[in-house]
Amino acid sequence: MDQMKKAYEILKDWKGDAYVHGLGVLNQIGPIAAKFGKKALVVSNTTYMKPIADRVVSYLQASGVELSGGMIAPDAKPNAPREDVYRLESYILHNKPDCIIAVGGGSTIDACKAADVLASLGGKVSCEIDHYFGTNVVTDALKATGSSLIPLIAIQTSASSGAHLTKYSNITDPVAGQKKLIVDNAICPALSMFDYETTVSMPLSVTIDGALDAIAHTFEVFCGAKSETYEKTKEIAECAISLVVQYAKVLIKDPKNVEAREAIGLATDLGGYAIMVGGTSGAHLTSFSLVDIVSHGTACGVMNPYYAVFYSKAIQKQLKVVGSIFAEHGFADKGIESLDGRELALRVAEAMIAFSKSINAPSKLNDLKGFTEKHIERALAAAKDPQLEMKLRNMPVPMTNADVDTYMEPILRAGATGDLSLIKEM
Repeated sequence: MDQMKKAYEILKDWKGDAYVHGLGVLNQIGPIAAKFGKKALVVSNTTYMKPIADRVVSYLQASGVELSGGMIAPDAKPNAPREDVYRLESYILHNKPDCIIAVGGGSTIDACKAADVLASLGGKVSCEIDHYFGTNVVTDALKATGSSLIPLIAIQTSASSGAHLTKYSNITDPVAGQKKLIVDNAICPALSMFDYETTVSMPLSVTIDGALDAIAHTFEVFCGAKSETYEKTKEIAECAISLVVQYAKVLIKDPKNVEAREAIGLATDLGGYAIMVGGTSGAHLTSFSLVDIVSHGTACGVMNPYYAVFYSKAIQKQLKVVGSIFAEHGFADKGIESLDGRELALRVAEAMIAFSKSINAPSKLNDLKGFTEKHIERALAAAKDPQLEMKLRNMPVPMTNADVDTYMEPILRAGATGDLSLIKEM
């Protein structure tokens, strides 16, 4: 099966005309933005991203759309620190744009989502971003105040989080070293765009991080699928994981390979679709406590093999599907799907670890520069935070706060050392 063609079909069925993506589509932004008004606040990095940002501005001007404030607003730093959210809120409040155009990766788009919330609701509900963390808080506030958000156009430029397609905004408190989430359909961009050619200018490390994030999103959602979503999440996961496992190694050899860039972009888009169908769980929860030492996708990629062993009893069907993909590409023995129980989980986990090593990605927490015992302590504390409880509930083997020390700590110890035998099963 042509997995690239399949990916386009899946995404078209999901987003329809609300998503413009492919090779060479960036020039469509002018007419699209003009539908929202004559003033657009463009948010982007203006150093290494300047050529792309300048192209966006030229396409806007050709369609009669002017820059709100007469300049490009500087984007957010990695992991969308909260201070950048407040800074972008001030740009919105002062310049009063008809739409916001976020040009960048997940951090830029997430920060713009959150800044839009603050600019629209800060004077009516709360001017503190912490108020909006959790699920559907924004929707409830919009209904209660009769307000609406400013239309956000998300132009993705790196194969990464799928932020341009989703209801999530990950915001970091750099002092605490902890990420928290806004989860709300209200913050989905009004329109999204991804010209996969733009990723050729991105560092290879960013694209590999995105590739690992694509596996994490689709694998975690597939593992947690209910009966009514099993077939859809299986279709998404099979396509995305196949694309990543086939094409990530191509990019290692040739970072400018446009076909491989397109494939990884599609895989990360499918990852975005996955987390709109179901929720992520353990690896994502742990990744929030590693923001000071590693990027998000890589953090998830490190931990998913270890959580897979913990989930073993609940995800046998999923492990057979995923195991066969890794076996097809030489990372596991043929016939892996004939195994059962913990043995199957161990072989799949080993295949995932082998794949990570093949693309020069870390395979255990001790591989991460700066990793210390404090990160395990922070992750355990975060797992008990009520605002992140959804991740515990979303696990294929659900935990409560009371289970964290007994069962999650051994997972983290295994993740630190690479010793899968440390993992306990509930």
